[in-house]
Amino acid sequence: MHPYRTHSCAALRAGDAGKTVRLSGWVHSKRDHGGLLFIDLRDNTGLTQIVIPAGSAVMETAEHTRVESVVTVTGEVVLREESTRNPNLPTGDIEVRAQDFTVQSAAAVLPLQVAGNENYPEDLRLKYRYIDLRREKVRRNMMLRAQVIASLRQRMIEQGFTEFQTPILTASSPEGARDFLVPARMHPGKFYALPQAPQQFKQLAMVAGFDRYFQIAPCFRDEAARADRSPGEFYQLDFEMAFATQDEVFATLEPVMEGVFREFGGGRTVSAAPFERIPYADAMAIYGSDKPDLRNPLKITNVTNDFAESGFGLFAKIAADGGEIRAIPAPGAGDRPRAFFDKLNAWARENGAGGLGYIIFSEEGGKGPIAKNLEADRVETIRQKTGLKAGDAVFFAAGKGDEVAKFSGLVRTRIGTELDLIEQNSFRFCWIVDFPMYELNEETKQIDFSHNPFSMPQGGLEALNTQDPLTIKAYQYDIVCNGIELSSGAIRNHLPDVMIRAFEIAGYPESEVEARFGGMLNAFRYGAPPHGGSAPGVDRIVMLLADEPNIREVILFPLNQQGEDLMMGAPAPVEPARLKELSIALDLPKPKPGVKTEPKA
Repeated sequence: MHPYRTHSCAALRAGDAGKTVRLSGWVHSKRDHGGLLFIDLRDNTGLTQIVIPAGSAVMETAEHTRVESVVTVTGEVVLREESTRNPNLPTGDIEVRAQDFTVQSAAAVLPLQVAGNENYPEDLRLKYRYIDLRREKVRRNMMLRAQVIASLRQRMIEQGFTEFQTPILTASSPEGARDFLVPARMHPGKFYALPQAPQQFKQLAMVAGFDRYFQIAPCFRDEAARADRSPGEFYQLDFEMAFATQDEVFATLEPVMEGVFREFGGGRTVSAAPFERIPYADAMAIYGSDKPDLRNPLKITNVTNDFAESGFGLFAKIAADGGEIRAIPAPGAGDRPRAFFDKLNAWARENGAGGLGYIIFSEEGGKGPIAKNLEADRVETIRQKTGLKAGDAVFFAAGKGDEVAKFSGLVRTRIGTELDLIEQNSFRFCWIVDFPMYELNEETKQIDFSHNPFSMPQGGLEALNTQDPLTIKAYQYDIVCNGIELSSGAIRNHLPDVMIRAFEIAGYPESEVEARFGGMLNAFRYGAPPHGGSAPGVDRIVMLLADEPNIREVILFPLNQQGEDLMMGAPAPVEPARLKELSIALDLPKPKPGVKTEPKA
């Protein structure tokens, strides 16, 4: 007999009754029933109930063994009595009557319990992550992640893609976040950068003639954490295609996303391909976001002209000053008590707005502070534009530019949630297309890239030479699901003269472009095919499928919100001798008054 196990803890069934078996695993729980000791033994596959009768030679050892100790049990498989069978457990028809009980590794007193569903502070969970990972929900998320990655990989291979691995130690690239730098010991004063994405390398793979590349790629960005973004590192399904149009990139990714979400979505509704395509300008105008949640049926309407030169002075002034007034419908809200509107008004102030004006529609016309000062015909026009009726209400966001667009998007989300309008148990996909190539930096008043700098501008070199840069669109696109951006992508700029001109507009002289991206530019000079791709985030895909609000719940060993590994103690100080070897001298910021510093090692 095998020294540790003949079966896994999920394998035994009624047909195995009478067999002598050996199982190994963790003591999940213990129950003393009047002289009978029951133990749920757990391994990676599931649970088996172990029973130790009174007077058994192994009773004393088993009684003194703490939960989460690792044990090996040898015994006979017996059928449970009919009244004690557990239909919710695959092994629920049987139990193993222990004849031998060996403790392989005794567990100390646990900092958190594995059995049960108790909530523990995140810092405690991350410090003892190896214990946290034993808990059923967390473990289920990790297994889901593994299965999703396997499915993504298989679906890409079936479409003719080949998996390659790109370098981890590379050069810095302007991807929109800070790099993690690695000192080069043999080149004092110089640093590698961990890749924010395999962008240049996958494009070079296209130049090399590998027509369809993909990898489950690790990416590294030194940026702050948030609920849908892990600090430090993340994984993405990175792919690139040669001789491909934007439509072909979409047609490649859509069946992968639809298929994975149907496979692991637990019966939830999934958008059917082809997914809806929404120009960036329309997304900002209609949804107030370039990551619209299409489960929310509410659409925003521009009503600036309806307030221009009107009796409602505040909005009339905003309209006269070049601002914008946006209407967000609230169907059925007209019957809500005054407290509903007061609560939304207070919420708006908490989010930096002066308030949240509204009109309530009734059979007699509009009601509320705005309606009292706005001409009746204008109130009626707004009602018709927003498609509302008596018993409904409309809220307003007013201001300029992106500020009013984004706030109206927040209002749309809040109202959809408050009125319980968000579609449940569904995944709604869309593409956001036609992103602007450039944007104006509000601080420097300089032209910056608004998206991926390696994208092909619509109109090519002619557009770069003849158009106002802020009017140029790019072949750039995002795929969005339920208001979460899963991926950015683009048809790439594969022509050296176009790339040099595109960077020149953003303030990079040709010499700097040659110095920073010379490897890719030179490659393009030796024949580069048109190409494009995308890179959906694996962590975010799994987060959606697992219905988890925080991305750390689907990562095996995540950093905390401050970018720290509490389990391994990283980041950590480095010995002076090691720093000297790397030609590095520290110039640390002085601690702020009243802030304690870590003692020296």
